[in-house]
Amino acid sequence: MEDEQSFSDICGGRLALQRRYYSPSCREFCLSCPRISLRSLTAVTCTVWLAAYGLFTLCENSMVLSAAIFITLLGLLGYLHFVKIDQETLLIIDSLGIQMTSSYASGKESTTFIEMGKVKDVVINEAIYMQKVIYYLCILLKDPVEPHGISQVVPLFQVEVVKLRQIKNCLLSSCFPQFTARLWAW
Repeated sequence: MEDEQSFSDICGGRLALQRRYYSPSCREFCLSCPRISLRSLTAVTCTVWLAAYGLFTLCENSMVLSAAIFITLLGLLGYLHFVKIDQETLLIIDSLGIQMTSSYASGKESTTFIEMGKVKDVVINEAIYMQKVIYYLCILLKDPVEPHGISQVVPLFQVEVVKLRQIKNCLLSSCFPQFTARLWAW
């Protein structure tokens, strides 16, 4: 069974959540954001190159133009390879664990696996970001030394920060139904 839902992030960008249920104990969630806009890419490139041309006219040194081109290209490659995530996938197999995969705009993929035995709880965490309170879904990992302690807090979706209502309605209830009963109270 597969379904798709569209909603917006806290900045107003469109996100698409695809849910695939392979069996009652195996499900996959894909959160996709829009690709990089050619308009914004062109605007940033033109701004940097116009500023470099302005410096070139002042100092009459061609190294300024070469440096601007080089910095723009390196910045773009770094942004596409390390920052811009196109899709995040969460594969949950109840008896085995959770696999989180992030696909970057450059084609690079980063995968993390967490054994289900290490998961203590799933919570909605909050943080203050740019004068806003944002909420995100996290996994609390058990501390191997202290039985009641938490060793690590792992955010599930790295880039796509969604609204609290959307986390509760579509992500938490469908991803982790075994952890949601005590969260609906607040």
